[in-house]
Amino acid sequence: MKKIGVFLAEGFEEIEGLTVVDLLRRAGLTVVMISITGQREVHGSHQIGVLADVLFEEVDFAQYDGVVLPGGMPGTTHLGSHLGVNQIIQSFAQEGKLVAAICAAPSVLGQAGILKGKKAACYPGFEDKLCEAEVIYEEVAEAGNVITSRGMGTAIPFALRLAAYYTTEEKAKELAEAIIYK
Repeated sequence: MKKIGVFLAEGFEEIEGLTVVDLLRRAGLTVVMISITGQREVHGSHQIGVLADVLFEEVDFAQYDGVVLPGGMPGTTHLGSHLGVNQIIQSFAQEGKLVAAICAAPSVLGQAGILKGKKAACYPGFEDKLCEAEVIYEEVAEAGNVITSRGMGTAIPFALRLAAYYTTEEKAKELAEAIIYK
């Protein structure tokens, strides 16, 4: 079974992080919420407390098939300044493992050099931080093992794209129908 980590930083956008966790778990995938704060309880950008499954320091990333970076502020800033997160996203990208980000968080991938020459989407105003990406304005951009999306309003199509990436297009379509999406 595929195992995906979702990084949680103080000030993450709750809908972007939790929609991914919820829908990927519904798709039958193992999804682990990873706190990068040193504490299991992490507060989103709207002060909603979430209990992460594990701390970053406890994770054996060799067992993971991909990672997801939710956006939000100042969560995105915290992700970008976390040395361990940067090391993981760079090694995963090089190994062909999934690296996904939504809203402002694709800027972290851009600054890490992961988006160079790839199609990418982000929250309006962060385009210049995608560092040599081909910026597109669709809900979701997929470029091999890198998937990006625009923001809270695109959290469901982003999560469904991730589900299709790890399962099948048919499974993602069934999931969309089950949640009455489009």
